[in-house]
Amino acid sequence: MSTTFTKDSDVTPAWYQVSAENQVLGRLAVRIATVLMGKNKPSYTPHVDDGDYVIVTDAEKIMVTGNKEVDKLYRRHTGFVGGLKEINLAGLRARKPEMIIQQAVRRMLPKTRLGRQMYAKLKVCCGSDHPHQAQKPQPLP
Repeated sequence: MSTTFTKDSDVTPAWYQVSAENQVLGRLAVRIATVLMGKNKPSYTPHVDDGDYVIVTDAEKIMVTGNKEVDKLYRRHTGFVGGLKEINLAGLRARKPEMIIQQAVRRMLPKTRLGRQMYAKLKVCCGSDHPHQAQKPQPLP
């Protein structure tokens, strides 16, 4: 008995939509990352991008538990000496709320070219409207 592998030509991605309103950040990010990788399908193949597209709306209404609103820090570096920049979750929510979900999901995906392809299938929007109505997204199961 031989194992059948999915080929790139066999993949037909679906579109899913999920609202982040009153959902816990980490639990939502795990569900999204699983769908982006295609691990929810029986045809999952590690070396093929057979994941689906995910549209996240209401990004500014995501919840976190505990004291993370003040204590959780997002760090980046400018590349110059002493260029470490830090912002907490509350500050990032005020500036770019979609970045909170994008960072959480991106860090759960593989750190390879394939992971970057998967990450490109994530669309995060503030508010309940999104520009992907033509794809007829289904609710995320």
